[in-house]
Amino acid sequence: MDKVPSQNRAVHYLFPPIDPFDQRMMDVGDDHTIYVEQCGNPHGIPVIVLHGGPGGGCSPSMRRYFDPSVYRVVLFDQRGCGRSRPHARVEHNTTWHLVADIERIREALGIDRFIVFGGSWGATLALIYAISHPDRVAHLVLRGVFLMTQTELDWFYGGGAAQFWPEPWARFAEMVPEAERGDLIAAYHKRLFCGDLATETRFARAWSSWENALASVYSNGAGGDGPGDYARAFARLENHYFTHQGFLDHDGWIVDNVARLSGIPGVIVQGRYDMICPPARAWSLAQAWPECDLRMIRNAGHALSEPGISAELIRIMNNIPSGQV
Repeated sequence: MDKVPSQNRAVHYLFPPIDPFDQRMMDVGDDHTIYVEQCGNPHGIPVIVLHGGPGGGCSPSMRRYFDPSVYRVVLFDQRGCGRSRPHARVEHNTTWHLVADIERIREALGIDRFIVFGGSWGATLALIYAISHPDRVAHLVLRGVFLMTQTELDWFYGGGAAQFWPEPWARFAEMVPEAERGDLIAAYHKRLFCGDLATETRFARAWSSWENALASVYSNGAGGDGPGDYARAFARLENHYFTHQGFLDHDGWIVDNVARLSGIPGVIVQGRYDMICPPARAWSLAQAWPECDLRMIRNAGHALSEPGISAELIRIMNNIPSGQV
């Protein structure tokens, strides 16, 4: 889960934009081709950046959390979104396909281990990848933790967050007939995959707007109206993954397998007032993972662009002990 692009406030303490030194389209099979880029120092500490959503895509602003003289930064657009193709495609698009894609990228770039940096759904994917391939992860840096549990989905799509944001919730829920509002993920699924582009785009914008409205602690509840093609990929992929509970074996899979993170140091940066991914999930993860340092950020919500969250992520990336990488 993550917000769609909006008019975010500039954060002056980020590093300046870094131009990629390597951009490529990688064929990962199943008729999918993903966009991969590298920037920063070609001989630096490898760090892979996992964007949110699913379906959010990476952006140039995500490069700005890393000192370009220190880090070799790898970013990619996950299947079906951003510059990856086919756009908004959900076939052969599961969590386990994405984990395999990360491994393909690592092997293709000749990287042994890297720091994994991810927020929201990117944090989910980072955890699942680390649990699956712990020997390939030197450090985890997570933001706005989402553990892909039914409790979290019920909170955001079942009326929990609506108790704080009734106006945008009403706009979101009233898109479907009252009889279908008991399961909004299913109701939206029917429309996001109906085959009519205009209908899919209209409901995709409503889905994305609900999430965007709650991303920042400074929000006034207006979710905005982003580009239709972006919203369609974002909404279809999120809905597809949430309909299938993240393609995990059972509810609570991440915490149940957290022992596999033993020996991997990590930091969680969590907004105290995160309405999309409530802090209780980050707390439960930290309790089960002794090497984890949980940092609650006051006066912050979910978005990467929240000033306190951005500042803390910069601080972390500037101070990771070289011996841990």
